[in-house]
Amino acid sequence: MKEKLNIIKIGGNVINDSTQLTSFLRNFATIKGLKILVHGGGRKATELAAKLQLEPKMIEGRRVTDEANLDVVTMVYAGLLNKNIVAQLQQNNCNALGLSGADGNVIKAHKRIVAAIDYGFAGDIDAVDSSVIQTFLESKLTPVFCAITHDKNGQLLNTNADTIAAEVAAALTADYEVILSYCFEKNGVLKDVNDDNSVIENMNADSYQILKNTGIIVEGMLPKLENCFYALNNGVAKIKIGNPEMILENGTNYTTITL
Repeated sequence: MKEKLNIIKIGGNVINDSTQLTSFLRNFATIKGLKILVHGGGRKATELAAKLQLEPKMIEGRRVTDEANLDVVTMVYAGLLNKNIVAQLQQNNCNALGLSGADGNVIKAHKRIVAAIDYGFAGDIDAVDSSVIQTFLESKLTPVFCAITHDKNGQLLNTNADTIAAEVAAALTADYEVILSYCFEKNGVLKDVNDDNSVIENMNADSYQILKNTGIIVEGMLPKLENCFYALNNGVAKIKIGNPEMILENGTNYTTITL
């Protein structure tokens, strides 16, 4: 039987709220067994960009990253947020290791090919070195990935954190039973974005297409769910989307995604 591995991605308003983030990290540290954390931070990057008088641009829930904004997201994701998260996990006796995709050459990507939309220095993942991650896990370290990858030619790339979580999860399914959780401020995937209690408890590929076609699922939730189905199709055992409480054994507010 494969050993269980929890991969948890944290993002949304939880990252912006120090109280919520501190609570989440305290709970994350209590999870027994092997675990990996992946974090976003787009709203923090947007705040810093505004202070620097840089205007961020979003298309279909994805950030367009020019050279100046690449500097901002690298500073925020790989620096400020990643190291603060690692420090708080150490405080909670979770021996964490902060990583970008360039560290250990663990996640290699390429600059997204320009088709209808030029996303700038956005990275699409080519390979995840699962052996390096496995070495960290076997050394009792908890990897903490930010949303920065590289192309092995010296170029850093801004890469969707949901995609990183899905690709890392898929890469590790050969050796572990992988449970993937996407945590944010909502209680799950909602029928009505203005009603936190309208949680869709279960979703599969067919119901997703219906919800997408009828306009119930839009914007940033679209790439998140595409990543979910990619991960499931590549061997991930279970996927949940919901608020941070769902990582606890008694957590109840979330959507379960299946094929």
